[in-house]
Amino acid sequence: MLYTVTANIAEINLAPQTVEEEVLQNVAMILATPQFSVPLDRGLGLKQEFVDKPLPAAQAILVAEIIDAVETYEPRATVENVYFKQGETPGKLIPFVEVSINGG
Repeated sequence: MLYTVTANIAEINLAPQTVEEEVLQNVAMILATPQFSVPLDRGLGLKQEFVDKPLPAAQAILVAEIIDAVETYEPRATVENVYFKQGETPGKLIPFVEVSINGG
């Protein structure tokens, strides 16, 4: 089954009821976290190399960063597809990541 995840996190659930809920929340946290911003795990998150790049280049870099980060920090999820929507601000990309949960 495919789930769509974005970096929009309303609130953190510290006791997820299902594995799916836990994995999807973890993927959303990876998407929302800039690398080097977590004190005890500086590698967690996205590298931000896509910032200030032209949109086609930024999309390609961001897809690679998302796939690498999810494979590293949430191995229970597999990235199946990444697509983008334009934000309200010109040049703002909002990634939507379709993931499947391994074993589920």
